[in-house]
Amino acid sequence: MTTAVNNTKQLLRSLIFMSLKFRLNLLITLLSLAFILVVGTILVNDTRVSIRERVEAASRVTVQLLDTVIISSALNPEYGQTDKVLQNFLQSLGYVRSSHIVLYDVRGVELYTSPASTYKTSVHAPSWFVKLVEPPTEIVERRIRYGTLVVSSSAAGSIREAWSGFRQIMWAGLVFFILLNLMVYALLSHSLRPINRILASINRMEKGDLTTRLPVFTLPEFDRIGHSLNRMAESLAAERQLEENRQLTQLIQTHIEDERRSLARELHDELGQYVTAIKTFAVAIVNKTKEKAPDVASNAQTIVAAANEIYDGMHNIIRKLRPGALDNLGLSETLRDAVNYWQTVNPDIRFSLGLDGDLDQLGEMLNINVYRIVQEAINNALKHAHASAIGVKLAVDGHELQLTIHDDGVGMNMAAVDQSQHFGLLGMRERVQGFHGNFNLVSEPNLGTAIYINIPLVAHVSI
Repeated sequence: MTTAVNNTKQLLRSLIFMSLKFRLNLLITLLSLAFILVVGTILVNDTRVSIRERVEAASRVTVQLLDTVIISSALNPEYGQTDKVLQNFLQSLGYVRSSHIVLYDVRGVELYTSPASTYKTSVHAPSWFVKLVEPPTEIVERRIRYGTLVVSSSAAGSIREAWSGFRQIMWAGLVFFILLNLMVYALLSHSLRPINRILASINRMEKGDLTTRLPVFTLPEFDRIGHSLNRMAESLAAERQLEENRQLTQLIQTHIEDERRSLARELHDELGQYVTAIKTFAVAIVNKTKEKAPDVASNAQTIVAAANEIYDGMHNIIRKLRPGALDNLGLSETLRDAVNYWQTVNPDIRFSLGLDGDLDQLGEMLNINVYRIVQEAINNALKHAHASAIGVKLAVDGHELQLTIHDDGVGMNMAAVDQSQHFGLLGMRERVQGFHGNFNLVSEPNLGTAIYINIPLVAHVSI
């Protein structure tokens, strides 16, 4: 099956190559034929005009000469009868080119007929050529004493002469036509040879081999194609590497989230029980020694207070590691809980949260990544922005999730900021790009900072 497919591809590649070469060769052939036809038409037309003018001129000269003989005979009766004088003259004259002369007596009996042309008698012009160049026959008749003289134009000799030259031109044109086509075919075969290599490289790229590269070609057009394909292969290889890195990053983030969830559960279940037990024992000690041993009760009360602080600190750590509401109540409630917590911890800053659309059907991976992005963005704003207001807006519009986080803080000069060195921004961008989304940061000094994120939900489903 694989061999048949490969043979079919090879056949198609050959057909494409041959088709291009055949079409170019056919174009040159048709142009050559058109040129030959045009030149042939011009030659035939010029030949027809030349033969006509030549025959007409010869006929006029012949008629004028014979008229001179007739007049001379009439003015000089001592020369004899005009028909006899003219007959003797014609016999001495012999062949007259481009004219056929016949002399009749008074009874219509033929006295003399001029001999046929002997010029190029071995040449036989085809009938189609004769029809194209033969002029109309002109007949001049003279009544003389005791007879009739008939002079007819004859283009046979001129036609044979024209055909002889035209045939040489035709053979020369045919040889030129054949040589031209052979040279064009050889030139096209040589010039289009890189196409097979280009097609083979494209086929390897199609199969996933992005290491293939094309060499430098002699023809500049093919060389540009080769450079473009090489750049495309490099871009595809870089894109593949980037996609693999994103998948690896997402896999690492998934494992990190699993570890955080496991660690949060262990802290809650194990350490929480121990802290609760310590607090319980300390409270019992306080109750038993409050009257008999106030010093012991005071120390036990300190242990209770320390246990409460440990418990609260542990819950803060658990909230940072893995918000429990995300698994139980969904993304919307988790964000509300987080914003309320930030508002409680930072009463001088005004927090706002806007939620729109169905946000509870996004899936666990998208939920935790959106939460982490919001968490990182607000932590950055709290640390660096010196803002008085921070807003979060999350909405699902059609097949796209839109997240906006903005503050009215000090902002920053984006031209002077190397985002690749800010790991918080870099982490948020990587999370967004892992879902094939767009991450856009807009900030100006003293005008605050805004982060705009768009994530296609279709791409999220395929992950």
